[in-house]
Amino acid sequence: MASSYCSTFKPIVTLALLVIFVGSTNAQLSTNFYANSCPNLESIVEPVVKAAIKQEARMGASLLRLHFHDCFVNGCDGSILLDDTSTFTGEKNAAPNKNSVRGFDVVDNIKAAVEKKCPGVVSCADILAVTAKISVYSLGGPSWSVKFGRRDSTTASQAAANTSIPPPTSSLSQLQQSFSAKGLNTPELVALSGAHTIGQARCTSFRGRIYNDTNIDSSFAKTRQSNCPSATGSGDNNLAPLDLQTPTTFDNNYYKNLINKRGLLHSDQQLYNGGSTDSQVTTYGNNPSTFSSAFASAMIKMGDISPLTGSNGEIRKNCRKKN
Repeated sequence: MASSYCSTFKPIVTLALLVIFVGSTNAQLSTNFYANSCPNLESIVEPVVKAAIKQEARMGASLLRLHFHDCFVNGCDGSILLDDTSTFTGEKNAAPNKNSVRGFDVVDNIKAAVEKKCPGVVSCADILAVTAKISVYSLGGPSWSVKFGRRDSTTASQAAANTSIPPPTSSLSQLQQSFSAKGLNTPELVALSGAHTIGQARCTSFRGRIYNDTNIDSSFAKTRQSNCPSATGSGDNNLAPLDLQTPTTFDNNYYKNLINKRGLLHSDQQLYNGGSTDSQVTTYGNNPSTFSSAFASAMIKMGDISPLTGSNGEIRKNCRKKN
């Protein structure tokens, strides 16, 4: 997913403060946070997620994306779920989210099921975190131990959503900068990008790549052009799978596609384009277990981004609006 400094001292201090901040906020998250208050949380969430995926296989990727897009905007605080009102502007209509993020009705169903068993206990931010995990392993991907204890924000920022989520036109350096701003390093960037082994993208997200990029397999480009006209406004909402081979299975084909110059998004192909991340893409393309382990670890770390804990925020009764 640049800024300049007048000296070498400022970035070092900034990084140190970031480490201190992230460390202090992460300390209160725990895998056993709901051990007493809602011990069967995952078993409550799982059937709702699996039912939604059974009805529409694409939904698993959409639920995973919600967690990404939430965490990258002022931390994992459930802010992406807040609806706009006459006096409040949320994040749903920000450029990276409009016509992209979906699955809010599924989150509503999960929240209702959780509230029935554990009223007023589990935050919407934590629901997004566990839903992402269940979505991944339900589609054949790895599992991991989710840390809990996040609370929900009472506000959102459309402006931050517009600037914090890297667009599909990003260069490698822009991706690295976006992830670094969230405390995620380049290896974690490459691992988390593997989420694009599932799901679909709109024509507007990959039109520039299939018509203008040169680092693209010609037959792949022609296949995608057949459903995405070059003229803006024509077929903008037409969808294409991010992974041509297995778009509803969480595997390592995403990296194999990059090696064959078949990344759908410009930002995807930047990870394998003669740069510093080529070797890691090759490793994940050749070793699915290595990728799975790295993805799980990176997801845990991403879930740690600036959570609201303790007395900060609230436990929303309805994920779409503050209490």
